[in-house]
Amino acid sequence: MASENTRKWAIIPEPNSMTVGEGTVLLPYAGRVNESIAIGDGDFLLAHQLVADIRSATGTDWDIATGDMWSGFIRLRIADSRDFDSQDGGTAGAYTLTINTDGITITGCDSEGVRNGVQTLRQLIRQNGAVLPELQIADAPACQIRGYYLDATRGRVPTLAWLKQWADKLCLYKYNQLQLYIEHTFAFDGMSETWRGSSPLTPADTLEFDQYCANLGIELVPSVSTFGHQYVAMRTQELRELGEFPEDADRPFSFIERMRHHTLNVADDRAFAFSAQLVDSYLQLFRSKRFNICADETFDLGKGKSKQEAQRVGVAALYATYVGKLCEHLSKQGREPMFWGDIAIEMPEILETLPNNVTLLNWQYEPEATDEKIQLVAQAGAKQIVCPAVWGWNALLPRIDDAWNNIARIARYGLDCGAEGMLVTDWGDFGHVNDPRMAVPGMIFGAQYAWNPAGDTAENDLLERISRVEYGDCSARFVALLRNASAQAVFTWRELVEYLELDDGTGNCNTDVAQTIPCLADRLVDHLSDCGNAMTVREARNRMMRNMATTIERIPQANRALQQCMVDIAPIAAHMGNPGITAAVRIAMEGQLLLNRVGFALAEAHDVRDAHDAGDWRPSDYRALARELECWCEAYAKEWNATSQPSELHRIQETVWKAADELRRISK
Repeated sequence: MASENTRKWAIIPEPNSMTVGEGTVLLPYAGRVNESIAIGDGDFLLAHQLVADIRSATGTDWDIATGDMWSGFIRLRIADSRDFDSQDGGTAGAYTLTINTDGITITGCDSEGVRNGVQTLRQLIRQNGAVLPELQIADAPACQIRGYYLDATRGRVPTLAWLKQWADKLCLYKYNQLQLYIEHTFAFDGMSETWRGSSPLTPADTLEFDQYCANLGIELVPSVSTFGHQYVAMRTQELRELGEFPEDADRPFSFIERMRHHTLNVADDRAFAFSAQLVDSYLQLFRSKRFNICADETFDLGKGKSKQEAQRVGVAALYATYVGKLCEHLSKQGREPMFWGDIAIEMPEILETLPNNVTLLNWQYEPEATDEKIQLVAQAGAKQIVCPAVWGWNALLPRIDDAWNNIARIARYGLDCGAEGMLVTDWGDFGHVNDPRMAVPGMIFGAQYAWNPAGDTAENDLLERISRVEYGDCSARFVALLRNASAQAVFTWRELVEYLELDDGTGNCNTDVAQTIPCLADRLVDHLSDCGNAMTVREARNRMMRNMATTIERIPQANRALQQCMVDIAPIAAHMGNPGITAAVRIAMEGQLLLNRVGFALAEAHDVRDAHDAGDWRPSDYRALARELECWCEAYAKEWNATSQPSELHRIQETVWKAADELRRISK
């Protein structure tokens, strides 16, 4: 979009072709939207979306009609053979939008194209009110699958009301697929021991949400863990014998261990019966023919109960046989299997065994990711969807730069390698402390680059456009300030969890946790051989904090910068008219200020000093900090309830309380 800095409106995703005239078009105060019946929008939802936005932006009420006998200032129609030339190719989802003094016409190559054109017009109405620019747009998506993947299991279970709001937002930015990640948070019959106390989603929720998404032109694809990521199920009395390490089922809960030890023993025939039951009951609730069996991060495969079988056939064969069996089970029911590709890429011989109808979800989250893994799958001839991330996990504030770098790269690699689409992931590791509303900038990055991966949109330009379109920020600074705030996260939720969980609950060092922390993993064996004893909690925490010494020295400066971001963003937020996001951002920023101070205090307690510059170190009132942390946690809990069921909020609270107790302990 040329001259974006002088134009006070924007469109996301940026159209492929747009000509803006010199004039403007005034919407009538009593207008009508005429939506063709051929679109197949039974409830005329698209017309109602426009009428609602016109009412919100102008205060006027419009009519809705269909058929040739009724005029309409806004006309929604399906193309005939003359509307799209061979260059457009009649691409699925393509549309044209014309705004001139004769009215507004949206012509879609298909129903999805009309939907996409309506979303473009809605964005223009939201920013310009009753006076729209004269323009002509011809637009089409590069990726036919533009999906979003939301963690709804490891800490947060969204409310149905919030899920609908999120689907509305995905529609506005032209997404056409959504998946919810489920481990234990679905009320499967006969599995109450697994889902009890987790505020599980129900069949009724799913049926209602599936219909809601379908009305918006979004395919809700079922996704459930069937192999790895069975941590909660494998800790129950009824199912623990299906795990690789049933002897560990009674260990204290750990955020970190939940990420590592969760694999089914697929050498046991009962494991397939368990997975098939999940698949068969879940798929009946969705209209989609696709099904994601997940099957990722099977770290313990061949190390516990299945070790003997793995030694006989090989870990790769054990994995491929089980996944292949699940895929065949789905195929026989007319479904198209999907699964995460990390294990198959790690053991490429698995790629050669994939059935033709299986889609591999190729996830890569590194900001500087290369195209090596995507090329590998393409060369193997396997179908793939590329999967970047919004980079919100383990953090109160979103890592916007990392999200932009990751999403923009992966989208381009996918386009170059002929991927079938892109699925942007939003994870909730370590309790899902990240408020899902913080993921909006990353989600919109995904919308832009799934639509046009080859575009040369600069990050700062896109941040300004998101500020205008999504947040109604005339200064176009809101998202940049949010990015600047996130850069001041020195001691994060992840480091706090690691520090606390180094204690296994009995006062001994949790070696499983220590092995996930690079500065400790290399020292565990050496320490045992040097001293003849396992590393103590104190020794492990000392090493962890000393390894962070240079980083921790930044905290006073970082907190000053973060406070300035809060000062700068407050008047902008006050004019946005969105108290929900204003509160969420304020709570996240205040929480990060406190986390930084906690890290500073813990480093002091472990006598961490930088020999070259100790000037910024000063004593802290640990008990006062503990009280501030507890008060913040109460405010955080209220914001949690704005989007989520209670689910595992108590685990977040217990972690904060442990931190507060630790501060009081070291103050003595």
